[in-house]
Amino acid sequence: MLDWLWLVPGLPFLGFLILFAGQGKMPKRWTTLVGVGSVGLAALVTLLIAVEFYGTPEAALTYRQTLWTWMEAGSLKPGFSLYLDGLALSMLFVITGVGFLIHLYASGYMYEDEDFPRFFTYTNLFVAAMVMLVLADNLVLLFLGWEGVGLCSYLLIGFWYRDPENGRCARKAFIVTRIGDTAFAIGLFLLFRELGTLDIQDAMSAATATWPRDSGTATLIAVLLLGGAVGKSAQLPLQTWLPDAMAGPTPVSALIHAATMVTAGVYLIARTHVLFQLSTDAMQLVALVGVLTLLMSGFTALTQTDLKRILAYSTISQIGYMFLALGVGAWSSAIFHLMTHAFFKALLFLTAGSIILSVHHQQDIFKMGGLRKALPVPFATFLVGCLGLTALPPTSGFFSKEQILNAVWSSPTGGQLIWAGAVLGAFITAIYTFRMFFIVFFGEQQTEAHEHKGFKFHVPLIVLAVLAAVGGFFHLPLTSALPHAGHDHVPLGVEVTAIALPMVGVLLAYLLFYRQIPALRQLFETGPLKSLAAFFYSGWAMDWLYDRLLVKPFVALARWNSKDLVDQLPAVVSRGAALFHRLLSLSQNGQLRYYVATMALASLVVMAVAVYTG
Repeated sequence: MLDWLWLVPGLPFLGFLILFAGQGKMPKRWTTLVGVGSVGLAALVTLLIAVEFYGTPEAALTYRQTLWTWMEAGSLKPGFSLYLDGLALSMLFVITGVGFLIHLYASGYMYEDEDFPRFFTYTNLFVAAMVMLVLADNLVLLFLGWEGVGLCSYLLIGFWYRDPENGRCARKAFIVTRIGDTAFAIGLFLLFRELGTLDIQDAMSAATATWPRDSGTATLIAVLLLGGAVGKSAQLPLQTWLPDAMAGPTPVSALIHAATMVTAGVYLIARTHVLFQLSTDAMQLVALVGVLTLLMSGFTALTQTDLKRILAYSTISQIGYMFLALGVGAWSSAIFHLMTHAFFKALLFLTAGSIILSVHHQQDIFKMGGLRKALPVPFATFLVGCLGLTALPPTSGFFSKEQILNAVWSSPTGGQLIWAGAVLGAFITAIYTFRMFFIVFFGEQQTEAHEHKGFKFHVPLIVLAVLAAVGGFFHLPLTSALPHAGHDHVPLGVEVTAIALPMVGVLLAYLLFYRQIPALRQLFETGPLKSLAAFFYSGWAMDWLYDRLLVKPFVALARWNSKDLVDQLPAVVSRGAALFHRLLSLSQNGQLRYYVATMALASLVVMAVAVYTG
């Protein structure tokens, strides 16, 4: 079965080619069969490969499959080579398994859209690119998949391109992530210059043999790779693109935020963990980025009114927990949380899509309300997703987040202050999650709701709800791919605090948004807290800051340089040639006497020069 590994990226890519060749004219039934079926078959192949993987001693199992040599340039000979280990297999489960459920849901959600075939053309290419990123045996091929998901995210975020705002959001996502990608590319150049290879396993072995711990070169390369990771995974300071990515259809939000693109940065750091382990500063920076991002995005989510934007900021926050785990060396815990997050976040986004469809595309939570009776299945599945996001036991989110918090407490890179920030983030997560839940499903119903029923809508939600509920009991085959981070025993009081604070957050949300106690509401809606809430609502004014520091100065410079000074330099040559042409043309007047006089004068000048110099 391992010989079939090439089919995992190959099947979605074949689906893309078929749909692309159809030029949008393929019947919707066949579009669904190709678009959903190709990802479903990739998930089936992944399952069959996993059966063989689990049947082999894990510590001894890695598998390489070289399809062909891509290019040769001196010692650089990257190939289309696939590498499978426990880390890659865990990612494949998420990408193809959760991706298939999202595609199945999208076949119902997008069915009435006139660009139905184009949607699945993009999503099939998206999945193929993400699988290639994960299975790449070398960093050049990984970068190809990396840029592939960036291209597809642009196409999918701006899918409804007739609205100029959607195009703006797509361009913003593309440009902001390119900043990180530039840092990533520079890191690859530097890595190849220093080590002479971009094969991942060879490069990691060479890094260990070449650089001592805390080497400046290793730190620089690790920080450059981190720059790429924070761009793709929407971490501080490049997180501003992700909330605007909500311009795309809701299944796109689920695909980008749960199963594919935003997890790419986490995967990159985990895959190159050997390099990061060589740099204490880089590890500390990863942890610091994670904890600051999870706190900033958590406070922002507290104030949002758009259902999808709340979930977007929660994604940024949960990816922050993964970065925090990576920064303290809890590699397996980060990937475990990546998996559980895929379950409950895909569930939340797809359920949000059902809610939005049911209330006539309304996304303001304060214009919903009282929907629990009108939408029984979305109510139940959304509750499971909220419990998972809040990390309440015994949901999958509880097990993965508890591992991260315990690792942070006992790690030298983490410590008590970072742990306190992470626990505060869990407390905030509980408040904004159940604020959203109580406002949407309880209280007075603000609008009519008609639930969209059927196999394509309900089956993905139910399957994801089961995974979100029991996924914490899954065992990921990571011991051969990632080092085990041994941590000291965590005091009982620390564990109890980490479990209890989210419960207190749920209680506070209940009092504020279900019981609506006037004294508490007045405290948060007046005075300094109201101004602070406005600041949080703006995303901590990050867009405002970037607009004034970067965007407006660049636009002003572009207007000033509208004639392009660089292009004017070659123009000087052409204008000079034209001037000399006009001057020489004056001598060609067709008068014989003028020519004779000119020749005589020139002869006198030549003779005078000869006499003078002779």
